[in-house]
Amino acid sequence: QVQLVESGGGSVQAGGSLRLSCAASGSIFSINVMGWYRQAPGKERELVATITSGGSTNYADSVKGRFTISRDDAKNTVYLQMNSLKPEDTAVYYCMMFIFRYYRDYRGNNYWGQGTQVTVSS
Repeated sequence: QVQLVESGGGSVQAGGSLRLSCAASGSIFSINVMGWYRQAPGKERELVATITSGGSTNYADSVKGRFTISRDDAKNTVYLQMNSLKPEDTAVYYCMMFIFRYYRDYRGNNYWGQGTQVTVSS
């Protein structure tokens, strides 16, 4: 089994910062892509940021320049540093990892965290 556990969410005033963490545990051989998604009430889930095993990153235009995604492969952990937060960043944030669980697992699978609430007030 693979589990992704998120932490770091909370409430912050506009302009503040939060750092989200997501750690994977269980049977893991390697992790290709790690990422963060978010979903606000009444809106579709959207991609926030991704990072590949090679360190290549992608960001949604709405967070570019404010958020930074990083990973620590020794800890099977992905981070999202969120600065200059805005009320429109309020959402439940979900981490995602594409994981190969064992040697000869050539297909891999997507895994998701439980979600963590981020609330930004003005």
